[in-house]
Amino acid sequence: MTVTSLRDGYVDMPVRRLRQPGDIAFGDDLPSQVSLVDGALRLSVNAFAIDDGNDITLIDTGSSNAWRSTMGHLPEALREAKIATGRIRTVAFTHTHLDHIHGLILADGGDGFPQLSRLLVPRAELDMFREVARLERFHDRAQPFDAGQRLGANIETIAAAGHEVGHTCFRVTSAGETLLIWGDTVHVPSLQFDRPEIAWEFDADREQARASRLRLLALAADSACFVAGAHLDSPGVGRVFRTETGFRFEPV
Repeated sequence: MTVTSLRDGYVDMPVRRLRQPGDIAFGDDLPSQVSLVDGALRLSVNAFAIDDGNDITLIDTGSSNAWRSTMGHLPEALREAKIATGRIRTVAFTHTHLDHIHGLILADGGDGFPQLSRLLVPRAELDMFREVARLERFHDRAQPFDAGQRLGANIETIAAAGHEVGHTCFRVTSAGETLLIWGDTVHVPSLQFDRPEIAWEFDADREQARASRLRLLALAADSACFVAGAHLDSPGVGRVFRTETGFRFEPV
């Protein structure tokens, strides 16, 4: 199994997107470890291709031209990685927010993955996916999956709800190693490893998101596996370690 990190681009977000317990935004008390670009939080946007030697499963697809102009570069990333789109037969979403699903369609309106045979959406978000007008031609092709389901011999889904109702982590195992592709478990790595109680404004259920984050951080640290995050700084892959008060992330 080979996993390739693919950068769709980046998005700059206001600091108020970070929320402390009690739904309190940061002001002058923003911790100094948080890196800002022109006063904004810069989030990498990553997708991940899992190659079993025959076909490729793509976890998330970026945003195409559905959001910011700094995003939508997945096709270039695939070309740079020498991954032919025709080999991508399965696309699975961690959740259905726009920066994860719109890459199904290219900016010119064509299909991003012409040989797509399986389109997998968390069951709890299937109706949400089918409400996205731009992706109408994929609505009937979408198949639901549940937490704990295996997508193949080496990929298992893990419930990680909170950021969204069906938010899902994918556990990939091969040759004695494990990788958790965990979607939007962490948005701001300079802060949320050290202080996992810090939530994100767009979390559908912030308390549930906090609980899922703590559970996945503990799983990653205690099992010494790798993690891959949609918004970890590109390439977005590394290991998690416990500290006295929280966790820390070491990129590969």
